[in-house]
Amino acid sequence: MNAITSSPLLAVRNLRVTTSNGFPILHDVSFDVEAGSIVALVGESGSGKTVAARASMRLLPKAIRPTSGEILFQGRDVLKMSDGEIRKVRGAEIGMVFQEPMVSLNPAMTIGAQLAEGLRLHEKLTVEEALARATEMLERVKIPNPQACLAAYPHQFSGGMRQRIMLASVMLLRPKLLIADEPTTALDTLTQREVMEIMVDLTRTFGTAVLLITHNLGLVAQYAKKVIVLERGKLIETGPVEDVLHRPQEQYTRTLIDALPKRDYSRKPLAAAPPLIAARNVEVTFSGAGNMFSAAEKKLAVRGVSLGVQPGEVVAVVGGSGSGKTTLGRAMLGLLPLSSGDILFRDRSMATADKAFARDYRLQCQLVFQDPYSSLDPRQKISEIIGEPLAHGPKLNRAEKAERVAEIINEVGLTGLGDRFPHALSGGQRQRVAIARAVIRNPAFVVADEPVSALDMTIQKQVLDLFRRLQENHGFACLFISHDLGAVSRVADRIVVMEQGLIVEQGTVGEVLDHPQHPYTQALLKATPTLGIAA
Repeated sequence: MNAITSSPLLAVRNLRVTTSNGFPILHDVSFDVEAGSIVALVGESGSGKTVAARASMRLLPKAIRPTSGEILFQGRDVLKMSDGEIRKVRGAEIGMVFQEPMVSLNPAMTIGAQLAEGLRLHEKLTVEEALARATEMLERVKIPNPQACLAAYPHQFSGGMRQRIMLASVMLLRPKLLIADEPTTALDTLTQREVMEIMVDLTRTFGTAVLLITHNLGLVAQYAKKVIVLERGKLIETGPVEDVLHRPQEQYTRTLIDALPKRDYSRKPLAAAPPLIAARNVEVTFSGAGNMFSAAEKKLAVRGVSLGVQPGEVVAVVGGSGSGKTTLGRAMLGLLPLSSGDILFRDRSMATADKAFARDYRLQCQLVFQDPYSSLDPRQKISEIIGEPLAHGPKLNRAEKAERVAEIINEVGLTGLGDRFPHALSGGQRQRVAIARAVIRNPAFVVADEPVSALDMTIQKQVLDLFRRLQENHGFACLFISHDLGAVSRVADRIVVMEQGLIVEQGTVGEVLDHPQHPYTQALLKATPTLGIAA
């Protein structure tokens, strides 16, 4: 083997990246990506994973810049390339799939136009030739009816389909290196597996190397051969996946592994009791978009579901995207109108409730949103956001209100942060704010809608432990919505599995996870990544 073939495809050498005011983001980081290999770059949020990857394509923001080191792609230093040279490398030789495809796909352009754009730029094809290649690639990523897809817009597709389209657009040019930046973070486990399998199949077919940026160690174990661990911009540990994940040498790596969700066997079964809140044969229908030539097509999102949650019980509702779990949760809170059926709160029908009882019901029910940043007012301080629900209920004077807010801030681990604004907090801290706001009035029922899906594993563990402790201390009932069976096993008393608007299975955590009966539940469990090492 000669020197050329033995050299890595991408070699990062002593890379140091700082902000414009000199604050270090990466500290002398070095790693290699071999041709045709899958290398995982892991670490918590803020560890420098994405900065290291974006530096490889010279896509860093203006306020961030490499100050020393080399990034050698096929032996050439990316940092020394001219603007014209790096433009030829981007897309054609190094492609990138981003975490949120809706942000990277142009909402004003058809899918066909976006797929053809890169081909026509780098390969000088005609429109017809580019669209033919695009159609073929859409078929390979398993997009139904690819011809119709070419004329559609990004908003017309689900998150999983958009990620497949993004993958198709990148792989059309058959790059030598694919950088996948958290490509499946916001996807349910079934869609996550489908996207990863398609990505691995395509890259193997074309001989493309992959730099996989993720905080999901299960995905790393399943798909990667080598792993690089970063902490606060420093390379902590690197090596074959089996060695690093099964025999970690560094405490930080062990901390990441220990943060993987583990079932809580200490939760004692609740004694049977009448439900605090119950859905009875609930159906929820959404109207599609119609036009002057055709009526709007209706979609039945929840199909005759009956479900009760007793006081102090945590019921986890799991299922893929579009299964109806969030719709059911919002319907039980009275945030969506029912097509048929009823919601009972404390054994009273909300359909016939008087205004006083309806108001009490609304105050006793709270919601924790999936994305805390979009649900927090950016103009309010944290203490104001958390204290706002106290305006509805027994009148408190200013001192009493401040005391209650300080108490809950301390309870959720945000001591000293009350005067900050949401943008100054991390994702995990913002989710703590959302939880504090939900529980400050001691509600009877809380719906937690995917509260940890966007968090890395260590922060997810902290938030789940906080949520479990608050639930035990305050005793509220909870509908915990998630697509992650590992996360719900840590907090739930009972698991309900939904598919296409129906409950297909339910039971205790042990019954559902250890002895799943329905094929859909079995598929969800099979698709959940674990630390089993890929062959």
